[in-house]
Amino acid sequence: MTQGAHSTVSGPSDLHLHSNHSDGTESPADVVRAAHAHGIRTVALTDHDRTTGWQEAGDAAVALGMTFIPGIEFSSRHEWRSVHVLGYLFDPTDPALVAETERIREDRVGRAERIVRSIARDYELSWDDVLLQTTPDATVGRPHIADALVARGIVRDRTEAFEGILHPRTGYYEPHYAPDPLTVVRLITRAGGVPVIAHPATSGRDRMMPVSFFDRLVAEGLGGLEIDHRENTEDGKRALREIAARHDLIITGSSDYHGAGKPNLPGENTTSDEMVARIIARGTGTPPRRP
Repeated sequence: MTQGAHSTVSGPSDLHLHSNHSDGTESPADVVRAAHAHGIRTVALTDHDRTTGWQEAGDAAVALGMTFIPGIEFSSRHEWRSVHVLGYLFDPTDPALVAETERIREDRVGRAERIVRSIARDYELSWDDVLLQTTPDATVGRPHIADALVARGIVRDRTEAFEGILHPRTGYYEPHYAPDPLTVVRLITRAGGVPVIAHPATSGRDRMMPVSFFDRLVAEGLGGLEIDHRENTEDGKRALREIAARHDLIITGSSDYHGAGKPNLPGENTTSDEMVARIIARGTGTPPRRP
């Protein structure tokens, strides 16, 4: 039976939230409960480069009478741009996809260790400080370093950390491995999933990926664009809507909730029932969970 046979959904729907399995501050279950408290009735957990929170989040969603859409946020890079690709309803055991996420996570950890060593030359910070800010399942990254800097009293919050010590201009920045978006879109599609580019216009239309590159992504299986997101510029949103209309792409809106890690709140942007139904109809790798 295809997913389209059970595509009815009930919004409001928020399809981009993070738990402490990546760089959020709350457990998967608490993320779902926070979404429910803000009126969300269909929710996706999209931790960075991992799927370990799916079971807990799904259980919490079903218990609250919500629909749960399993998801992920892949790290990728196009030229000098950091590009994040959301994936929904793919098979989490797909060998090629698993291998790529493991490579990304392993490099993130090595990169984080290099950053900490650099910072430790100038500030009282250790790798153990950073590990104290993580959970056993989390992929260690810059947000955890930021939390360690806060815990040490070196900065007030994550925002100050990223605008100061963790900003590339300070010299502590280290690059990390990230595949190109074409590879990620291909991997998600071949694993039965639905790839959606996350917040593609955070720096405005001039710094978006070229329109011609979006055309190539569509040819590889791109399903949609996350347009309603607080970091997309208005000019960028207009350009994205033109691209979406030309290719009949799915359009999503989401909060990008991180708990206390960001000011974003569940439901500040949402995805229409029609668009969620299109995602469910197209995804074949793993089913949504329902009450």
